[in-house]
Amino acid sequence: MRHWLYKKYIKRILDVVLALAALVILSPIYLVVALLVRVKLGSPVIFKQERPGKIDRTTGKETIFCLYKFRSMTDERDEVGNLLPDEIRLTKFGRWLRSTSLDELPELVNIIKGDMSIVGPRPLLVEYLPLYSDKQRHRHDVRPGLTGLAQIKGRNAIEWEKRFQYDVAYTRKISFRTDAAILVRTIGLVFAREGISSETSATMEDFTGSK
Repeated sequence: MRHWLYKKYIKRILDVVLALAALVILSPIYLVVALLVRVKLGSPVIFKQERPGKIDRTTGKETIFCLYKFRSMTDERDEVGNLLPDEIRLTKFGRWLRSTSLDELPELVNIIKGDMSIVGPRPLLVEYLPLYSDKQRHRHDVRPGLTGLAQIKGRNAIEWEKRFQYDVAYTRKISFRTDAAILVRTIGLVFAREGISSETSATMEDFTGSK
């Protein structure tokens, strides 16, 4: 019963309170990072991209929202106008920004708005939606998170299949204790800067469907 109450009501209240507090406390860091991004990478400072959120019970489809992050890549393109690969556009400063997770500070706004939660499966690309199996799609039964079970189990260094297993497993055992443990573990991993990249990519390989 208490897990149901937490999942239904308390989790959202804590999300708003903690996100607001973090936004106020970290505002000096937010401003410094914004200035550094503007100087080193140019404008716009904030990277915006549509991401799928929680499944709407009325439509049965994922709610699409605009994710906010600090920009960490340049806009370098080839001779025909296509963006260059991530590993080329991701500068030394951008790598540092990602390794410290400072690029994700603007997502606190997404949490306050209700697009995201502090803990939940990470919001991925809209183009992946048709590629999920029925089981994998259950990762969208809850709001996506700033951090999640998959993040503390390896972040970008684990393969997609395993990542989705962790995501779905989380949706089935949401509790205050689980969220608190994930959050504490995340803080440790941020300082350790683990799992930033996969073995073959500067970020994470594209998901091309289940095996």
